[in-house]
Amino acid sequence: MLEDLTFKSLGRVSYFETLQLMQSHVKQPNFKNEIWLLEHAPVFTLGTAADTKHLLDPKDIPVINSDRGGEVTYHGPGQLVIYFLLDVKKLGFSPHRLVSTIQNFLKDLLKELLIDCYFIKGAPGVYVDGKKIASIGLRISQGKSYHGVSLNFDMDLSPFSQINPCGYEGLQVTQIKDLNGEASKLQLEKLVIDLLKKAF
Repeated sequence: MLEDLTFKSLGRVSYFETLQLMQSHVKQPNFKNEIWLLEHAPVFTLGTAADTKHLLDPKDIPVINSDRGGEVTYHGPGQLVIYFLLDVKKLGFSPHRLVSTIQNFLKDLLKELLIDCYFIKGAPGVYVDGKKIASIGLRISQGKSYHGVSLNFDMDLSPFSQINPCGYEGLQVTQIKDLNGEASKLQLEKLVIDLLKKAF
């Protein structure tokens, strides 16, 4: 377990600037384990496995190449993004264990909000009634992880129709507000921190 884990709530931040901050953070000689909670202005990001044919019609939304794993996804206001800047080598976590720990954390989180979800083998993320509610995309470099998850909370979901989310044609998405209208952003962030302290 990580005794020096710090949580940072960054508000709404630029995707490109945050990517640069993560890349420089994991290279620091005095690396600190941190989990960042934030949201991005509207942006489509392409992971290292992305095929641009899945970017159907970006319109005026910027498209950024990212060094995370996975395909194309959308970030926008009202989505909770959680970035895991962790010394996975020190934790003794394999990439598979890191992903399954994050998936199980998301399952526990949604259970607290009375939402039943499930996983699909070979398609990292979390699903509710055939629709995706959370995406996972990570990178591990020199024993340190960065990037993380995006959880749809209370947002405009329409830009997802401008892509094949995560490379799946016709994949529908959902969000917490449509499944539990009582949940607040403050409650969500507190739950996230409490559950991640237990997970790591």
